[in-house]
Amino acid sequence: MNNKIDLHIHTNCSDGLLSPYEIIDEALKVGVNTISITDHDTVDAYTEKLISYAKEKHIKLIPGVEISTKLNKVGYHVLGYNIDINNKNLKNKLKSLKNARHDYLNNVAQKLEELGYILNTKKLSEIEIVTKVHIARDIISNKENERLLLKEFNEIPNMGKFIETIMNEGCPAYVKKESITPTLAAKLIRSAGGIVVLAHPVCYKYEDDVNIEDIKQLILDMQVDGIEAVYIYIDKNHNKINEIKKWCEVAKEFNLLITIGSDFHNFDNIHPTIGLTGEDVELCKSDYDKLIKKLDRR
Repeated sequence: MNNKIDLHIHTNCSDGLLSPYEIIDEALKVGVNTISITDHDTVDAYTEKLISYAKEKHIKLIPGVEISTKLNKVGYHVLGYNIDINNKNLKNKLKSLKNARHDYLNNVAQKLEELGYILNTKKLSEIEIVTKVHIARDIISNKENERLLLKEFNEIPNMGKFIETIMNEGCPAYVKKESITPTLAAKLIRSAGGIVVLAHPVCYKYEDDVNIEDIKQLILDMQVDGIEAVYIYIDKNHNKINEIKKWCEVAKEFNLLITIGSDFHNFDNIHPTIGLTGEDVELCKSDYDKLIKKLDRR
């Protein structure tokens, strides 16, 4: 990519594979010089030591978070950038959401076990920010679940397929989790001095059948600063979906920042890696300059 920036990366502080330090090293390796670690509902990655390490490696590290929200039975993700990671209101709410994840784990474990699946709840409870991905991975990787998975799916499913078939709303192991609305998440981010961005709008059509007009209304209601338009979506069948042009047009319609993110979690040879390396996409110079100017305004 010409403009080497990636504002959506996960670490093992939530459901990513690499440590925050390994993310810095990987960004350096692929030539990405501006990144944001946006773990789910936590800013635990951001230590003074990590911030110093990024500076030593000449990587600009933008403090970020990805907050899980719910509205009208649809899960929306809200990105916050340039947040004050020590903001008391933000930290207290993230702590509450973290605790809700563990309540969710215990409740969903009961439903999964009733369906016949074997889950290592004790091991999963040791994960601070436990997610559906952690739970699905545990189920799929356990040989004791193989027979049931083959019966239900006629194959060993990927995590996305398992989640969308078994764990999401309307599915047999669905459990309602405590959450906040996108508008409240936006207010929380602003209260911490941050920039509000609606994450991957392309996802909501394919995962929850949300139409573009509903997304536009959400943009207005949240009063977002930007949308993550430069994003490659991979569906549960591993189809690559590129609707970047469409979402860039929406951003320009509302005079919003256009952000770019890989949503990197791990190296699976399916999903984009840091910096969307190897993908034929980029942030055009004018959008890049506008974004960097906003991010640099501390």
